[in-house]
Amino acid sequence: AAVAMFTGKANCPYYAKAELLADYLQTNLPNFRVHKITQHPEKWEQWLHDICETNGWEHRQCPIIWRELLDRGGKGQLLGGLDDFLEYAQQYYGITSMMLSEEMSDIAEENLQAYLEIVKEDEEIKSLIKPMHIWITSASVPICYHLIPLLANGEVFGMTTEISIHLLDTDQFKEILHSIVMEAEDMAFPLLRSISEHTKIDQAFIDADIIIVLDDVLLNLEVQSLENYIREVSEICQVYAPLIEKNAKSEVKIISSGKTFANLKATMLKAYGPSIRPENIIAIGTSWESAAKAMLARKLNMNIAGVKDVIVWGNITGSNYIDLSHAKLYGYDCAIWGPPSFHRPLLHMIYDREWIHSELLSAQSTLSSRVSRCTAMLPAHAIATVLQYWYHGSPSQEIISVGILSEGQFCIPAGITFSMPVRFQNGNWEVMTELEINETTQKVLERLSHELVQ
Repeated sequence: AAVAMFTGKANCPYYAKAELLADYLQTNLPNFRVHKITQHPEKWEQWLHDICETNGWEHRQCPIIWRELLDRGGKGQLLGGLDDFLEYAQQYYGITSMMLSEEMSDIAEENLQAYLEIVKEDEEIKSLIKPMHIWITSASVPICYHLIPLLANGEVFGMTTEISIHLLDTDQFKEILHSIVMEAEDMAFPLLRSISEHTKIDQAFIDADIIIVLDDVLLNLEVQSLENYIREVSEICQVYAPLIEKNAKSEVKIISSGKTFANLKATMLKAYGPSIRPENIIAIGTSWESAAKAMLARKLNMNIAGVKDVIVWGNITGSNYIDLSHAKLYGYDCAIWGPPSFHRPLLHMIYDREWIHSELLSAQSTLSSRVSRCTAMLPAHAIATVLQYWYHGSPSQEIISVGILSEGQFCIPAGITFSMPVRFQNGNWEVMTELEINETTQKVLERLSHELVQ
C-alpha cells in the first residue's frame, strides 16, 4: 500500500494538472491514495528547500511528488515533477492527462482562492483564542527557570487562559534559552500555547500583556562605584522603555524583580517610558514578606500560613524595613482560642525584642542573609503570587507589600518607587492608606525615603 504525496504552489497550473490526474487515479484505482499539501506561493521556495534537504532529494520545480510506503517506514520515494508523474501514470496504469493550458490556469486560480479562504478561516479561529503574551528579560537566570512552571500550570491566570512565553536575553545565552524552551515544551503544559527564545532586541515585547524584568548587575563596589552600577541599570531601562511603548499592548503590566535595584528599574522604566501607565509598573517585595513570615512562624512553632500582614517598606533590594506593628497570628496555640477569623497581634506573642532586631530588622540580620542568598525559587514564587493577586485579587483584608510609584502616601516623597502595603482587587491595586503608622515607623520611612532619593 502506498500514498502519493503532492505538494505545490496554490497558483501553479502544473500542480493543478497533477492534482486532477491524481484525483482520477484515486477514484478509479482501489489501492491508490493521494495526500495533497498546498503551499502559499510566497512560502513555496523555502518549503521545497527544507523537504528536499530533509530527504536528500534534488528537485527545483513545482510540483513535487513522492510516494510513501505505509508498510516499510523510512523516507519516501521521490517521483519528481509533473512530467515524471505523467510518465509514471502512463507506464503503470496506462492513463494520461490531456488537460488544456487554459483549463490548468483556471483551476490554479481556483486553487489559490480556495487556499486563501482556508488560511483566512484558520486565522479567524485562532484569533478567537488569544493567548496572554508574557515576556521575560534576562531569561537565562535561574529565577526564570523556576518561574515558567508556575506561570504555565494554570494557577496564576486561571485554567481557561492560554499563555505564550517569550524569553529575551543576549546572544551569549542563546544555548541556555534554547534548552529552557525544549524542556518547557517537553513538559507539555495544556495552557502553554508556545514558548520561544529571542536575542534580537528590536523585536522585544511585541504584543506583550506582561513583562517581567529580571535584569541584574553583579555588585562589587571594589571594582567600580555605585554610581556606575546605577548608570548601567539606567542604560538597560533606556533601551527597554521605548520598545515597550512601541511594541507592547497599551495596558501592559510590568514587574521588576531580581537581586539588585528592583525599585530603581521600576522608576527608570517609567522615566524613559512616559506613556506607560505608572500603576502598571510594580517592584516585587513579597520575597522579604514571605521569608519574614517563615522565620516568625519557626520562632513561634506554628503554621507559616497563620502569619499575616507583615509589611515591607522602602527599597526592596536595598535599605528596607520589616514592619511587624500590624502583623497578626491566626490559629496560634495560646490560652485564648476562637473561630478561624480570630487572631492575635504578633508583637503580643513575641516578647524577645532582641531576637526581632538581630534576626529580622538589622542590616546584617539573618533574614537579610537568607533573602540575598535566595537566587531562584523564592523570587519566582513571589512573582507568580503577585501576578495571581493582580489578576484575581488578593485575600480580603490581607496586606501585600509591593514597590509602587509614590504619590505622597504616608508622607513618602512623590515620584520614587517605594515598597508599601497594598491590596489587589478587580485587576488593580490600591494603597492601604487607612493603616495607622506609629511614630517609630514614620521616622524610619523618612530615613528610607531620603536614602532612596539619594
